[in-house]
Parts: sequence; C-alpha cells; structure tokens
Amino acid sequence: MEPAVSLAVCALLFLLWVRVKGLEFVLIHQRWVFVCLFLLPLSLIFDIYYYLRAWVVFRLSSAPRLHEQRVRDIQKQVREWKEQGSKTFMCTGRPGWLTVSLRVGKYKKTHKNIMINLMDILEVDTKKQIVRVEPLVSMGQVTALLTSIGWTLPVLPELDDLTVGGLIMGTGIESSSHKYGLFQHICTAYELVLADGSFMRCTPSENSDLFYAVPWSCGTLGFLVAAEIRIIPAKKYVKLRFEPVRGLEAICDKFTVESQRPENHFVEGLLYSLDEAVIMTGVMTDEAELSKLNSIGNYYKPWFFKHVENYLKTNREGLEYIPLRQYYHRHTRSIFWELQDIIPFGNNPIFRYLFGWLVPPKISLLKLTQGETLRKLYEQHHVVQDMLVPMKCLRQALHTFHNDIHVYPIWLCPFILPSQPGLVHPKGDETELYVDIGAYGEPRVKHFEARSCMRQLEKFVRSVHGFQMLYADCYMDREEFWEMFDGSLYHKLRKQLGCEDAFPEVYDKICKAARH
Repeated sequence: MEPAVSLAVCALLFLLWVRVKGLEFVLIHQRWVFVCLFLLPLSLIFDIYYYLRAWVVFRLSSAPRLHEQRVRDIQKQVREWKEQGSKTFMCTGRPGWLTVSLRVGKYKKTHKNIMINLMDILEVDTKKQIVRVEPLVSMGQVTALLTSIGWTLPVLPELDDLTVGGLIMGTGIESSSHKYGLFQHICTAYELVLADGSFMRCTPSENSDLFYAVPWSCGTLGFLVAAEIRIIPAKKYVKLRFEPVRGLEAICDKFTVESQRPENHFVEGLLYSLDEAVIMTGVMTDEAELSKLNSIGNYYKPWFFKHVENYLKTNREGLEYIPLRQYYHRHTRSIFWELQDIIPFGNNPIFRYLFGWLVPPKISLLKLTQGETLRKLYEQHHVVQDMLVPMKCLRQALHTFHNDIHVYPIWLCPFILPSQPGLVHPKGDETELYVDIGAYGEPRVKHFEARSCMRQLEKFVRSVHGFQMLYADCYMDREEFWEMFDGSLYHKLRKQLGCEDAFPEVYDKICKAARH
C-alpha cells in the first residue's frame, strides 16, 4: 500500500501546485512535469490500444470485409454534402491534433468534416510484392506486421505515428531514398473518393494524371481510401558503419559519394556543427557479429543521435549490427532530438532505466495540450523544417541554414527525384539526386524572427529549385509557392474533377499567409 499512498500524495501535491501557479504556467515553464506524469502514461495506453486493435483486426481478417462498406459510407457523406448545396469546402473529420504536423488546421472548424475511419492493413501479397493499406495505417503498424513475415517497405519513414495517407498527400523520406526515391515513388496505386462522390483507382497506366498529381496535394483532389505499396524481402539486421568527418567540403564530398553508391542500402548524415558530422552507411544482412550487435531500440539505450555523437567526440569509426525494425525507428524514442527540449534529462541513464519504456510521448497529445501561448512561443523560438535541395547545392545550402537559423544537429538524408509529372520534380528532364536537410530545434542565430528568417530560407530553396515539406510552417505568398511547385497538372485536374468548389487549394490549406 505504501507506494500507492506515496503516489497519491505526489499527485495531490502536484494538483495543489498547479492550482497555485496556474495550469498555463506549468504547461509553459515546467512542461516536463506534465509530460512525465500524464502524457507518457497516456501515450502508452494509446499505443497498447492501437496495437491490440490492429492485431485483432488483421488476425480476424475483418478489415477487407469492412473496407468496401466504409468507402460507401464516405461516398454517401460526400453526396449528402453535394445535395445540401455544397456550401463549404470539405476536409477529413480527423481532429487536427491527431496529425504529426505541428501546424494546427483551423479550417476543420469551418469546413464540412467527412469522417474517414480507415486504419487497417487490407492485404499483403508476397507474390505481387504489394501491400494494400488504408490511409490511417501507421508506420509502426506496417513494420510490426511486415518484418514479422520477412518483408519491408523500400522506403519506411522514421516516426511510428506517421500515416500512409500523410506520407502520400504530404511526403515521406528515409535513408533508403537514395535508391528508391520518396514515399510516393514506391506507391503503385491510389484509390480515392472524388468531389462528386464517385470512386476512382489510379496507377501509372490507369488515370495516370491523377496518380501523379495526388502526392503533395494535401487532400485537395479527393479523399484517399486505400493505397498499394511495393514491398521487398527484409533481412534481420542492418550492418551500419559510422564515420566522423570534419570540414564542410569533406563532409559534402563524402556524403555525395556514399549517396551514389548502389551497394549502400541506407545513407544518412548527422551534422553537429557546420564542419563536424557523422556519415552513416548501412546494408541489410542476415548475419551479425554478436560482439557488435547493438539493440538500439531497447528503452534503456542512449538516444540514437547521442550515441552517434560519441563517434564524433572520440574521433573513431565504428561498425554495428542493428535489428532492422529498431534501425527503422532509431530516432523515434527521442523524436529525433526534439524530446531533449521537452524532457531535458530524458537521456540520463537513471531516467532511461526507470522510465525509458514510456518514451516517447505521442506528438498528437503534445499538440493537444500545447495551448495557444505555448504554440506561439514555439512558432517564434523553435524551428521544425525539412528542405529538399539538389545534392550539388548541399554546401551552399548548409551555409545558408547556418547563417539564417543556426540549428544543430541537422539531419541529412539523400534521395533520388525522378523526372515525373506532378507538383515536385527536377528542373530538367532527367532524374536528379537531392538531399533532405532537416532542422529541428531552437535557433541560435542572433535576433531570430520566425517570419523574416524563414522567408529568407524559403527564397534560397526556390532559387536552387528545391522544395519545402508542407507539414511545416510555410511563409510564402501564393506567387512564390507556385514558383516552387509545378501546379500545371494539379490545377488542370482541380478544374476537371470539380475540386475548385469542393476542396481548398493546397496553398490555402497549408500556408500561413493564406490562413491569417
């Protein structure tokens, strides 16, 4: 009984403290208290529920039977909206706080919410090497199922809570993208409910214009109800090499060379300052040297970016064998390095051993409890951005990031960008090697002002024919936005499919200039 009494006393003292100081004060100045005591346990409950639900649904094979009925229900909702006079735009009814994007979509309150309860894996066809899934299936669900039967996605984006729909309608990338491209490039078919309530399936050869226009469209061409994605055979481990590199020119050269090697299954770089980085290259394998096996996903292990930094501090190369699924989600526990700003002592060995099994808190719950004051503080004093630039511009881009926002570590992830129709493609007619530069954290540049600094960075990205991931805050005006993205096919289909009166334009949905 003593532990229960102690816990009750602590909870009572905490509630009294909150009453005296005020909930807003605690959420802003002592956020870790609220996160540790409430959000971590609640996140665990969420994870257990969704895991058990997915397991039961798949084992009972109920998802395929219910899928068509659910799609018909979505069609019915759209047709009712049309019969009622199409007075407002439509959007999905999923609450804005459930999305991984830090942006809060205020349009949910004014648009017609179409409820879409599609969160199951429908079929795994190992002969065709295809998995068919609903849009709310998460990467955690996908890896749990596929790796258990010896398969995986060619591109499996990092965080557990990222959904298939978000990765298609937005975008997704991983350290295998230098071989396979972005998440959209491993998709072979999309199924949508259109603005008139009709159903359409599109592939590179069937309704191909829509197939190429859907990625990055943020749900403004129709409601995604299923997708078919390529799968490849998986192996047990990733044989991962760590190489510290110093000097910006040497870093860029090394990273470019490794990104062009076809034998590398995975390539990733972590930049800890403008002239210090660790470049990692990996291959899948079924064999492992037991003395070099590192189960980085165990809850008591150091956060991955801190583990990598040790190779830089000790100036030594390394070789480790990491279980495949743990490699895929290597940055999940620390949400890359964002969790250090929320729980400053989260990587302390004592915390990891005692409470590491509760980490990370759900991003959706962090958003839900953020509050307007904290949200504005984050907006002004925190950066979460991914910019995609040609690899040939990497050195210039890193200088620009350093001067404009000065955030470290920086994530470097190479990807191949095919010359295909749609919102995002290389400037010329040939496939080109690009790199995702991910900056997450508190800017260290003097007199940082979010709008002016980000507009400066966006201007640079446009000048080198790069792209900004649309989950993040975007400060461009409409003309600048359509200078960055190729809207020719998108606008043609918006008109052709009757989307102009049914869905907002992608710019109006995601850009701050349009939402304020």
